[in-house]
Amino acid sequence: MHIHILGICGTFMGGLAALAREAGHRVTGCDANVYPPMSDQLRALGIELIDGYGADQLAIRPDLFVVGNVVTRGNPLVEAMLDAGVRYTSGPQWLAEHVLQGRHVLAVAGTHGKTSTSAMLAWVLECAGMTPGFLVGGVPLNFGVSARLGEGRCFVIEADEYDCAFFDKRSKFVHYRPLTAVLNNLEFDHADIFDDLAAIERQFHHLVRTVASKGRLVVNAREEALQRVLAMGCWSEVVRFGARKESPGGLRARGEPHAFDVLRGSLKIARVEWSLMGEHNQLNALAAIAAAEHVGVAPEAAAKALASFENVRRRLELRGSVEFGAGEVKVYDDFAHHPTAMRTTINGLRRKIDAQQAGEHGPRQRILAVFEPRSNTMKLGAMKAQLPWSLEEADLAFCHSGGLSWDAVQALAPMGEQAVVCDSIDKLVSRVVAAAQPGDHILCMSNGGFGGVHAKLLDALAARRA
Repeated sequence: MHIHILGICGTFMGGLAALAREAGHRVTGCDANVYPPMSDQLRALGIELIDGYGADQLAIRPDLFVVGNVVTRGNPLVEAMLDAGVRYTSGPQWLAEHVLQGRHVLAVAGTHGKTSTSAMLAWVLECAGMTPGFLVGGVPLNFGVSARLGEGRCFVIEADEYDCAFFDKRSKFVHYRPLTAVLNNLEFDHADIFDDLAAIERQFHHLVRTVASKGRLVVNAREEALQRVLAMGCWSEVVRFGARKESPGGLRARGEPHAFDVLRGSLKIARVEWSLMGEHNQLNALAAIAAAEHVGVAPEAAAKALASFENVRRRLELRGSVEFGAGEVKVYDDFAHHPTAMRTTINGLRRKIDAQQAGEHGPRQRILAVFEPRSNTMKLGAMKAQLPWSLEEADLAFCHSGGLSWDAVQALAPMGEQAVVCDSIDKLVSRVVAAAQPGDHILCMSNGGFGGVHAKLLDALAARRA
């Protein structure tokens, strides 16, 4: 089959393209301003890419057009497709029909942690000899690729609540029909397509409705929104994780996020010792252990596998460091873009720094948080009031306000001189570098390329040092 993918450079659609190519299909695709790194990965696979959405692409005459949700009515190629009456489908539907059918699907849903938890789960199954397939919204460092078909029966998929396509406004995950579903957490997000949290809860319940009675729901016990979802109706086994107190059958942690016992009730069943920091990763690990157990991996074996888990690119990823006076300045990249994720990421870095400094003399090392409100939700200003809360543990905060329709200066006013707002990347870099001190940790947070700010900061820091 020849498929032509619209919006192929997105993480999900690019992963789908790689799976289709691996399965033997001929794959071509297009996107606006075809861009790396996905464009480089796809070309390396022999996938022909076209820049733009010209109606002349009808002449390619594929067997099927697969349409990403980035494409809307009014798009020249979409209008030509509709006028010509050609076959088309959404990415999630194609995946369900051509890849997931007949497999044990393990789907990881939630506002936060989907990518990390999916990668953890895939690695646990890999270490158990199951050779799973997977499609993750990032690149797990243990695998080096975001998607593969795998040889085993299991397939791990990051289950997104965003919509499928201009003609299918349901959440992607309703197509996946998982036998094991992780409900990691649930907050309001995607203000461009959801009116309120209740609307997202309804979509999560659509996912719950698709899980068979022999399936398992792995549910964060701390999330009231998820308890409301289950209250709408549940027909599968439920295993909860993360409770702060002992609960029958549930998994919880005892100890620090980087070294903790896994308890079922009051019984210790495993111990995780790994390089990751932050309570969010501790919870992600519990979810992965509970999900892997459903396909026969003992918690002790899962915990052992997590000891060699290397995380995902753009999750507190160190991009470089510069010797700076009596110390060095480190620059990190992280995908955090929701206020809760930003707060959690800063807390994780704070814990890591404090652990490394334990017993040392000298000033506490600072965190300089550099971020851009780039997601559709943040661009709309739906969560601007939460920004000071999300940045509480940062010593200084630098916001790129270019393209916003709301006043970032006003939103960050409660932080006083702790916050700096700049309307261009160059101004932002200049202010950050001027404020930098030996020992600082500069944490850049965005769900986009952030204008190459990481390299610009490293270059500017090196120039200031010289």
